[in-house]
Amino acid sequence: MRFDSSGLQVLSREECLRLMSSTPIGRIVFTDRALPAVQPVTFLLDRERIVIRTGVGSKLAAATRTAVVAFEADEFDPEMRTGWSVTAVGHARAVTDPDEVARLASLPLTPWAPGSKDHFIVVDTEQISGRRITAEPASRATSLPPPVS
Repeated sequence: MRFDSSGLQVLSREECLRLMSSTPIGRIVFTDRALPAVQPVTFLLDRERIVIRTGVGSKLAAATRTAVVAFEADEFDPEMRTGWSVTAVGHARAVTDPDEVARLASLPLTPWAPGSKDHFIVVDTEQISGRRITAEPASRATSLPPPVS
């Protein structure tokens, strides 16, 4: 195992992909009118590609036609103070090929938001990194001051 300078476990690409595939919600970071924007989305991994289903006229669909985006997924347990976070960076593209649309529509990706979601965005994971925080050993945990409320 490798740890970064903050004491967080550095995750391998394979572990990052495995963890990302274990959660249905992530956040996509894109540019909207020259400003950074973040939007929570339902997604799934199709091999190493992030697939998002959205509405044709959505802000996300317009902003990510062909753009470099970041994508983040995580899971945390505040009581145990454990969790992980994975960030991917890659090119997003709108899916327009009818055969690819049909294949993606057959995947088990069900949007949570209401309305028609017949537009697919695919993000190729060109860079991916992740960190895991684990419960500290009892000897170190007892030497730390209690958290401030």
